[in-house]
Amino acid sequence: MTIKELEEFRMICQRGSLARASKELFMSPQGLSRVLKNLENELECTLLDRVASGIELTESGQRLYDYANTVLSEYDKLKKEIDMIRASEEGTVELLVAYDILRYLTPDCILEFQKKYPNVTFSYMESDMREKLISDLTDKELKGILDELFMDDTVDLIEEMPSNVVKKILKAVNKEDRKTINELLKYPEDSAGSIMTTEFVDLKENMTIEQALDRIRKLAVNSETIYTCYVLNQNRILQGIVSIKEILLAKENCLISDLMETNIISVNTLEDQEEVAKKFDKYDLYALPVVDNENRLVGIVTVDDAINVLHDEVEEDFEKMAAMQPTEDGYFETSVWKHAKNRIVWLLFLMLSSIITGVIITNYENAFAAIPILVAFIPMIMDTGGNCGSQSSTLIIRGLATDELEPKDALKILWKEIRVALVVGVILTLVNGLRIFVQYKNLQLAVTVGLSICVTVILSKSIGCLLPLIAKKLKLDPAIMAAPLITTIVDVLSILVYFQIATAIMGL
Repeated sequence: MTIKELEEFRMICQRGSLARASKELFMSPQGLSRVLKNLENELECTLLDRVASGIELTESGQRLYDYANTVLSEYDKLKKEIDMIRASEEGTVELLVAYDILRYLTPDCILEFQKKYPNVTFSYMESDMREKLISDLTDKELKGILDELFMDDTVDLIEEMPSNVVKKILKAVNKEDRKTINELLKYPEDSAGSIMTTEFVDLKENMTIEQALDRIRKLAVNSETIYTCYVLNQNRILQGIVSIKEILLAKENCLISDLMETNIISVNTLEDQEEVAKKFDKYDLYALPVVDNENRLVGIVTVDDAINVLHDEVEEDFEKMAAMQPTEDGYFETSVWKHAKNRIVWLLFLMLSSIITGVIITNYENAFAAIPILVAFIPMIMDTGGNCGSQSSTLIIRGLATDELEPKDALKILWKEIRVALVVGVILTLVNGLRIFVQYKNLQLAVTVGLSICVTVILSKSIGCLLPLIAKKLKLDPAIMAAPLITTIVDVLSILVYFQIATAIMGL
C-alpha cells in the first residue's frame, strides 16, 4: 500500500464513481480498477459495493477511507516541512556508516559541503564525541534530546558513558523514566531484558475497536512500534496479541478478545539475547514480547535491536575463529597494546602446542636419513589435513548457529562427514599417487603418501565436525573450535599417521 494508492482510493470515495475519479486523476477506469483490486487483495477484504447510484463503501472501506485521510493529511504536513527545510537550506544529514568507513570520508569533503550549506549539520558521532557533547550540554538541552529517544536507546547510551556523564543523564530525566532506566540496567548484559524497550501499546480484552483505536492514538507517539498490540489483564499478565491490521479491518463493536491471538511466542527477561535474535529469523517477527517469571509483560524487543545483536555476535565469532579475544571497540579505537593482548594468548597456546609436531618429527630422524624425500611431503599432508578440518568445522559451526544442527545429531553428522572424507580422500590419493609415481618412479613412496593423505582427510574431517559439537554440548562457544585449534590438532595427527604408514610400508 503506497501513498499514491491511498490518494487514488480517496478520490474514488470522494467522486463516488470509478469513471469520475479516473477523469480527475487522468487515468483509465481499468487502471483505477486494478489499483482497487490490489488494495482489496492486500487487505483481504471488499472495500466497495456496486449499487445503482454508483459505489458504496463497505465497513472496511470506510475504515480505510478514514485511515487514508489521516495518513495523507500527515503526509502533506511532512512535505510542507521538508519544503521549508529545502527552502532555507537547513536540516540534518545523518551519516549511517559501518566498520569505521566514515574515516575514509575526507574532512575536506564535509567542509566544502558546509560552506555551500552552512545551516546543514551532520549527526554522526563516535562515543568519545557523544561524551564530550553531553558534558557540554545544559540540563534543559539534554532533557530535550532524551525526550526524543526511546527507552532502550537511552539505556544503550548510558552503558557507553562514564559515571559522571551517567549521573548527568539520570538527573535530566523524570523520576518515572529514571526508575525504568535503573531497572533495565539491572538485567545481565547479554539478556533479553538488556535490549528490550518498555514503550509499547497495551490493550485490554474487553475493549471495543473504538476504545482500542483511541488508546493506540494516545500511546503511539511514544511507542517504538504499533504494528503489534499486546493484550494484558489487570495484573499485566500477557493474554494475547493483535495486529493493527486486524483492528483497522474489524467492526467498531467488535471486542479485542475476539481478535487476539493467544498462541504467543515470548521470551523471558533473562534469556540470552542471541537466542532472542534467532527467534526473529525463525518466526519472521517484527517485535517479540519479553515477560518476567510470572508471565507479566515488561517490555518488547524490536527487529532493529535483534539485527544489532546478530551483527555483534557475528563479529565476535569471526574474532574467535581467528584465534583472538573478542573486543567491543572498533579497529582504530583499540590501542596497539590491546590488539596485541587480544591475540597473544591464543598465539602462544598454538605455538607451544605445535612443539608436539616438532618432537614427533625429531623421533623419526632415522627415516629422514634413510629416505630424505619424505620430508618434502610433510607440508602438503599437514596443509591438506588442516584445510579439510577447517571446511568441516565451518559448516558445523554455521549449522549450530542457525539451529539446523544439534549435538544430538553427532553420530549422523560423523557418518556423513566420513563418507564425504572417503570420496575426497580417494580422489586426492589417486591424483597425488599418480603424480609421485610418474615423477619419482617409486611405487612405495606413492602408496605411502597417497594412503597418508586419505587417512589424514578422514581424521581431520571427523575432528572438524566433532569438536564444535562437543563445545556446544559443554555450553562453550563452538567458534573457539575453529580453524587455528583444529589445524594444530590435525597437524599432530597427520604427522603421526604419515610416519607410521611410512615405517610400515617402507620398512624404516
